[in-house]
Amino acid sequence: MQATTQQLVDGISAWMHCESPSNNPASIARMVEMMRAQAAAAGLRATVIETQAEGKQGLGPVLPVLHITNRAEGDTREGLLILGHSDTVHPIGMLADNPIRIEGDRLYGPGGYDMKAGIYLALTAMSAVATPGSTPLPVDLLVVPDEETGSHASRKHIEAFARNARYCLVAEPARANGGRCVTARKGTGMLRLGVKGLASHAGVAHDKGRSAIREMAHQILALEAMTDYQRGVTVSVGTIEGGTTTNTVPAFCKCVVDFRLPDLQAADELVGKMRALRPVGEGLTLDIDVEVNRPPMVKDARAEALLAKAQQSAREAGFALEEAPPTGGGSDANFTSAMGVPSLDGLGADGDGAHTVYEHILVSTLEMRARFWLHLLRHLD
Repeated sequence: MQATTQQLVDGISAWMHCESPSNNPASIARMVEMMRAQAAAAGLRATVIETQAEGKQGLGPVLPVLHITNRAEGDTREGLLILGHSDTVHPIGMLADNPIRIEGDRLYGPGGYDMKAGIYLALTAMSAVATPGSTPLPVDLLVVPDEETGSHASRKHIEAFARNARYCLVAEPARANGGRCVTARKGTGMLRLGVKGLASHAGVAHDKGRSAIREMAHQILALEAMTDYQRGVTVSVGTIEGGTTTNTVPAFCKCVVDFRLPDLQAADELVGKMRALRPVGEGLTLDIDVEVNRPPMVKDARAEALLAKAQQSAREAGFALEEAPPTGGGSDANFTSAMGVPSLDGLGADGDGAHTVYEHILVSTLEMRARFWLHLLRHLD
């Protein structure tokens, strides 16, 4: 039976009441348990997989990845992969600033648009086809706990499921002002640059010092100059820290740099330039740590064909699904697309205000979006 608007509103609202910021594993675990219980009650198989990120600082916190499927036990056929994330950018307490409420056509609340409503719509559709064999392709919904912080702990799980996927649908929010889907995203990367200089008294022995901040100023100008708008390459120095006291020539400085890339060739070229940075001044050293953490999501002919099928499902559901221009923001679709899996993103709820205190979804679109998801699951083959 098709869910009503009120049922969808009630379900999404309940999920929004469970705040799940990226930096709070306990609250994410509670959110995942709500999703798991709802899936199990619908007759879907639901499993929690524990994961941890591995980095220079050691192992990160244990986080829950949720796998929901309508596969029969032992069914290893190539399937349809749906991706979502249980974490949000909002801290605990955001419900006070953006309380759950309906004003006109808008259902407000933190994390609803990005992206609890999208997962709820996909899970609602899966609940209607929970019996193994009721869809042409077995369906796997993977809900990861750390997308907002880069999916460092989840990437290996996303890629493992993608190896057995014919298509990937991502329940990230539809683009505002039209509910458009996403077929191309820039790749994302990060540079951590450190400068080591030589401390000295700023008044008595200024000439003996080697200023790390002065050196970093040269490096920042060089980095920002790597931006190439015509190619779609952007480099942004986001944070900087250095020095100890005002009367000491600073011996250290560090910055963190965000960069966005349209394709793998641009990624290779930019990373090469960053690794080739050298000190401008004498007696200073650079510590360069650079990585592309999400490869570009590039639209190809297979993604174009998947888009056409999704647009047909949207027409059957009562709306026109349009394509958004390529976006600079990354998502987990970047990983699946780079593996050659035809991927569509931005298929979640229609609304606006992601990451803000006015985040909301459009109530009048919920039933159509739910019908869209169900049609997709029943017809993709």
